[in-house]
Amino acid sequence: MTATFMAKANEIERKWWVLDATDQPLGRLAAEAARLLRGKHKPIFTPHVDTGDHVIIINAAKVKLTGKKPLQKQYIRYSGYPGGLKVMNYQALLQKNPERAVEVAVKGMIPHNSLGRQMFRKLKVYRGTEHPHQAQKPETWEIKG
Repeated sequence: MTATFMAKANEIERKWWVLDATDQPLGRLAAEAARLLRGKHKPIFTPHVDTGDHVIIINAAKVKLTGKKPLQKQYIRYSGYPGGLKVMNYQALLQKNPERAVEVAVKGMIPHNSLGRQMFRKLKVYRGTEHPHQAQKPETWEIKG
């Protein structure tokens, strides 16, 4: 009988991946980024350990939403004060702050606990093609589908 493999935090090797958001549906891009952040693409995946890699998303301004979602999907914030509810449709959000739109989508697809917050810190989103992480030698990850 063999023991089940459990990854240990100090044994994990993290890589850097670049995802190009140009003409990619927001949900598919976010799902792939969450998969890489979580480490589900690795054979050493362990649910209670952060085995994931760093993810850089470029061209966030060129991500697309299908159908009527740009007008119907809403981004909602609440300050906690009376009258502090802010509602914005995704078309306006993508024009004003496309990085935020991608971050919100990815954050919803990772665990909602301290482990998920640790994973989310490894996500870097940029509006254009430039990013300051060349020293980490990131590799390109192709999104299938």
